Amino acid sequence: MSVAPDTTVVLQDRFLRELPEMAIPWKAETAAELRLLALNEGLAAELGLDAGWLRSPDGLRFLVGNLLPDNAAPVAQAYAGHQFGGFVPRLGDGRALLLGELVTGDGGLRDVALKGSGATPFARGGDGLAAVGPMLREYVISEAMHALGVPTTRSLAVVATGRTVRRDTVLPGAVLTRVAGSHLRVGSFQYAATAGDEGLLRRLADHAIARHHPGAARAENPHLALFEAVVAVQASLIARWMLIGFVHGVMNTDNMTISGETIDYGPCAFMEAYDPDTVFSSIDAWGRYAYGNQPVVAGWNLARFAETLLPLFSDNLEEAVALAEQSFASVFTPTYDAVWSSGMRAKLGLPAQADVAALSDELLRLLKESHVDYTSFFRRLGAAARGDTEPARGLFVDLAGFDGWLARWQAMNPDADVMDRANPVYIPRNHLVEEALAAATEGDLAPLDKLLAAVSAPYDERPGLQRYADPAPEDFGPYRTFCGT
Repeated sequence: MSVAPDTTVVLQDRFLRELPEMAIPWKAETAAELRLLALNEGLAAELGLDAGWLRSPDGLRFLVGNLLPDNAAPVAQAYAGHQFGGFVPRLGDGRALLLGELVTGDGGLRDVALKGSGATPFARGGDGLAAVGPMLREYVISEAMHALGVPTTRSLAVVATGRTVRRDTVLPGAVLTRVAGSHLRVGSFQYAATAGDEGLLRRLADHAIARHHPGAARAENPHLALFEAVVAVQASLIARWMLIGFVHGVMNTDNMTISGETIDYGPCAFMEAYDPDTVFSSIDAWGRYAYGNQPVVAGWNLARFAETLLPLFSDNLEEAVALAEQSFASVFTPTYDAVWSSGMRAKLGLPAQADVAALSDELLRLLKESHVDYTSFFRRLGAAARGDTEPARGLFVDLAGFDGWLARWQAMNPDADVMDRANPVYIPRNHLVEEALAAATEGDLAPLDKLLAAVSAPYDERPGLQRYADPAPEDFGPYRTFCGT
């Protein structure tokens, strides 16, 4: 990749060719004063892109959509969605742009898309731009999620544009280059269903099967099998969120992917003191998307997905509804419970046959009562598995209650090494994320680089990084996040 991208990068336009009704050809706004803020060299290598070239002037222009290969056909994608329960029939990529699909070395397809590249016809009066802080937030947290083993869209780069962005104040602008299995969402299917074109809906479903769930094509009812596959990957994903204390913050149907990847890191954050009612988003006044509500909301979103697919399940509406209900019941809860139970057994260092339901329920009650930091507790519990119980015991107000639980857990012979592989030392602590983003907005990238170094290897405790393992200081106060739109 030492020459111009038109001879070295091939971006397919499969989405545009197969679903033209859901794609508006568009171009990114031109940005003249480009400065690289973050580059994911590991991801670049996976994609077959040369990091040295990406750092060059031409590479930066490629990363913001201003220099594309001749074959590229960037589009803004159409989708609908339920936002906080209210249906909006036309949302779409208001400030995002799909540059195209890149073929990886293993033959797979990955979307390369932009965020903050300017207004599109879906912008609904917005400027289509993004500020440095929110784009770097997505970079940090998506890479942390990847390192934690959670399926996620990933960030290839964040490039400052030299533009200013007006929000509550004037902020420096940036573009995020995002990579995903695809950007197909439940909202994509809601858009096609609302159009009333069953042919479009069928082509979209077949596109999703070919892209993400090819096994469904061999099923007796391929579109029902597609639904079951999406239910399974989403149930697994939400269970993984819950195991690490992640709060997405804006689980609208347009933010639920067909691939099972986490997408749209807006008002997201990691829970510190364990509490199912934890909410960070400033716009979630009623706690619809609180930490503890995430499995229920996922089920609600998947019910909306099923509604779009009913015409493809059966010509008989009553039969189609029955098939959807039966499929959901047979897949979602069993999958969620299996992933959660397996993950919790690993966090507690217990063997595969151990029944952890009652044990984990009691533990979570104790954690909530004493406002115990969720992440650091499990690392301290690993020390207890090695015989040093005081670091964990010192966190609890109800000492007798915890001692009783501890004795029952110790009797099960937990494996501390298994626990260390399942329980992170470092997560993107909210106060450290804010510190890094504030510094980067002012031009200092050192705190960002240090934070990324910590969360990119979350299970490996390293000297000199203790502040990245500690909860926020008391004076940090109640934490609120914002969409950054």
